[in-house]
Amino acid sequence: MTMEEVLRRENLLRAYQRVKSNGGSPGVDGMTVEELGGYLLRHWEAIREELGQGRYRPSPVRLVEIPKPDGGGVRGLGIPTVLDRLIQQAVLQVLQPHFDATFSEWSFGFRPGRSAHAAIRCARAHVAAGYRWVVDIDLEKFFDRVNHDVLLARLARRIEDKRLLRLIRRFLQAGLLADGLVSQRLEGTPQGGPLSPLLSNVVLDELDRELERRGHRFVRYADDCNVYVRSRRSGERVMASLERFLSRRLRLTVNRVKSAVDRPWRRKFLGYSMTSRREPKLRVAPEAVRRLRSKLRPQLRRARGRSLEQTISELTPLLRGWLQYFRHAETKKSFETVDAWLRRKLRCAVWRQWKRSKTRRQRLLERGVDPDLARRAASNGRGPWWNAAVGGMHHAFPNAFFTHLGLLSLTAEHQRLQRLARTAVYETHTHGGVGGWGA
Repeated sequence: MTMEEVLRRENLLRAYQRVKSNGGSPGVDGMTVEELGGYLLRHWEAIREELGQGRYRPSPVRLVEIPKPDGGGVRGLGIPTVLDRLIQQAVLQVLQPHFDATFSEWSFGFRPGRSAHAAIRCARAHVAAGYRWVVDIDLEKFFDRVNHDVLLARLARRIEDKRLLRLIRRFLQAGLLADGLVSQRLEGTPQGGPLSPLLSNVVLDELDRELERRGHRFVRYADDCNVYVRSRRSGERVMASLERFLSRRLRLTVNRVKSAVDRPWRRKFLGYSMTSRREPKLRVAPEAVRRLRSKLRPQLRRARGRSLEQTISELTPLLRGWLQYFRHAETKKSFETVDAWLRRKLRCAVWRQWKRSKTRRQRLLERGVDPDLARRAASNGRGPWWNAAVGGMHHAFPNAFFTHLGLLSLTAEHQRLQRLARTAVYETHTHGGVGGWGA
């Protein structure tokens, strides 16, 4: 792994195509991905010389804060300039094949050919094998607190080219632009650059090796690590010893508020949970359902001033994306719950659009509701949410009405995907074909 490998023409062209296809926001210099090609034509020879001689200095990264999925504060993303993203991507393409080949079998995050779905299935297999307690470890602000000396010491074991190590150190220590001020960075690998995921795996690979040395069953996806044991007492011993190991060896802190020794069906892992039966089934974690509702609410609030067709067309991509991720769930209750909630919210939007009692009664009559029921519904004095759940609106807007407008039924589509998955598995076993979802 040398700087010459990073600067090979084929490697750089591949990195440029990857950065271009990924797109993304400009960094501190304001240069867009579209402008990168022209800039390289004018300046690449000088940049290449700086890299080859170990003199290249990355620009500061631009801090962007985004809400966390669980609503618990914000997460900071460091956006490098597009030029630095190109160079990081070129370095990543050289390092990853060498490092990834030696990573643990039980590490799944940010690795080619591995996925969150594979990690979830692995977790279920551990529980099915009788390891029905989980040590759920949450590392406190992991990406912000990675120790640079610890990380670079591990990289130096494998990388002999000092120029490459120096470049990585400079990427780690590049300043952080926030509120117009650039601050020095002494720890952490801010999420947002192409190299950060690999560097995080390099640090946590030592945790994986320690768990393997102790003979534990575990699954790690990025900084989410679950260790599966047979009893609470065993789990508490593992939690205490791992907390000491992470603090002393990797200088990382376990978040005791979010970490726990508990039953797997009372915890979530990558948005999934599982049932408590002897052969556990995957299910959508309740927190994932709550996050979906939060994500859909802005579109549903705007539904008051637009047609149902327009609202449904905006909801569809969000619903399909959520379903695609949770297609491996083996219970249907969460999908039924979201379907019922969503239809009720749409009926609620229509009720608000009608505004006056007289209008509501007239519209219900036009949709075939019994006159007496229409009169009582229009004048009951209850709010939109209550009325959206009772007979008048259900009769006026049955489930089939929303299906006709194109509203995706998560329950029906999930069952269809489950049937396709079972068919693919059956054909693989009976005919030797290639089936499954490849996740």
